Amino acid sequence: MSLACDTCPVRDSAACAVLSEEERTALATAGRTRVLERGEMLFAAGDEDAACATLISGALKVTAYDADGNERILSLVHPSGFIGELFAPFAHHDVVALTESRLCTFAKADIESAIESYPALARALLRRSQEDLLASRSLLELTAQASAETRLAALLHDFAAAASDTSCHIAARFELPLTRGEIANMLGLTIETVSRKLGEIERAGAISRSGKRGIEVVDPALLRSLSGRG
Repeated sequence: MSLACDTCPVRDSAACAVLSEEERTALATAGRTRVLERGEMLFAAGDEDAACATLISGALKVTAYDADGNERILSLVHPSGFIGELFAPFAHHDVVALTESRLCTFAKADIESAIESYPALARALLRRSQEDLLASRSLLELTAQASAETRLAALLHDFAAAASDTSCHIAARFELPLTRGEIANMLGLTIETVSRKLGEIERAGAISRSGKRGIEVVDPALLRSLSGRG
């Protein structure tokens, strides 16, 4: 499926936003739209020349497996996020859809060529890579030191921030892209602890749950305080 940049919901926040209309049009000719179902893999560790992509909608997880075969979620990718290991001969991690996800995909060679042609794109991707690295370090620090409640509140806050269409405030409502088991995996907690702490955060008045995965942020300031993000 060919790309439709004019109607892309992340056209102003993705790395390609730094390009002129002419440059964006030229880049779009090399890309295509791909839709992944929940659980479908974008690429696997060891794949050669794995495609690069910008996430348009949905959510992805980047995972690895330990020596015992247990999955570890290393990071999450939210809309406008860039996925791909540039200049590496093969992928080092699995990238899997957490929900139905729509992506703008490119062959690695096409992105590498675009970086050479458009220096602004190279700088934008470098900034995004640095942001992703800082987010990963923040998650490591969180899981190593913070209490269970703080870990969960921080994750909820980050989900709300990712679901917002502006950097000025977090979204009032969002759908949890992870199951409780996946949240427990990511935060180094048990499923029972995740369930208990989710209930405590709700009773404190920070959030309200609706349905299986719906979350309403009732008190953004309180959620931020509980998360330690303040």
